Amino acid sequence: GSHFGTTDACDSAIDWELNFDRLARWFRVIAVDKLGQGHTDNPKSDDDYTMAAVVQHAYRFLVAMSLKNAHVIGHSRGGYLVARLTLEHPELIGSCIIVDSGTLSPGTSKTESILANAPKPRLSRKSQRWVAEHYSYSGKHITDSWLDGAVEIANLPKYQEAVRKMEEQGLKRRRFLPQLAREKKETLNWITQGRLKTPTLLVWGYNDPTAALKRGQFLFGLIADSAPIAEMHVINQAGHFCYREQPETFNQVIRAFVEKCSTVR
Repeated sequence: GSHFGTTDACDSAIDWELNFDRLARWFRVIAVDKLGQGHTDNPKSDDDYTMAAVVQHAYRFLVAMSLKNAHVIGHSRGGYLVARLTLEHPELIGSCIIVDSGTLSPGTSKTESILANAPKPRLSRKSQRWVAEHYSYSGKHITDSWLDGAVEIANLPKYQEAVRKMEEQGLKRRRFLPQLAREKKETLNWITQGRLKTPTLLVWGYNDPTAALKRGQFLFGLIADSAPIAEMHVINQAGHFCYREQPETFNQVIRAFVEKCSTVR
């Protein structure tokens, strides 16, 4: 989830630590840090501080790894990424799995109002824990290893550089958000036009405070109108990180859907 240079929390592949082992029993699992996040380097040009560049980076990763018929899973901002990637390059994608994506869903997010009271300094361990708690139904899934990874990333020179560019130099307001708004509208138009034919699964936390369930249901309606295989699974007692709060349920949902798609294809 999220994006490079955010001062809220440092999302990375470590977010999925509770899912790797079980999913790897059934599938080949590859976790990728998006452009500028985790331990993946920042965009080389200020012009590439965009979600379009993030999508292109993911596409080039699939090509470099010679991956085809990939079942791509994206959470939050990552849900937008996998949907856009699937629309642009359906020949590489076996199924598209979107998890609690306020970025992709129609409507406005409550994220800014929720995070307005996050403790300072931002990106400290205390602040990142607070953010995770306020995104969640319960804080039981917030592990020391997860927070350790987030704090480590926040202290990387390249991450601090991205924060300066996005916040202090204004790339977030001047470039990142306006371009994302235009491309989100375009993406939803493509879906409405029936261009998303790849099997698609939405997984949503019933108690998500930021990407409200009704927005996910509206998004599902747009997708289901044209995608021959489209499903939505809602997980109770789970907030924005439904895959962490209810990992066993989440993993079984993913297994069933991917195996179904593999059989159909």
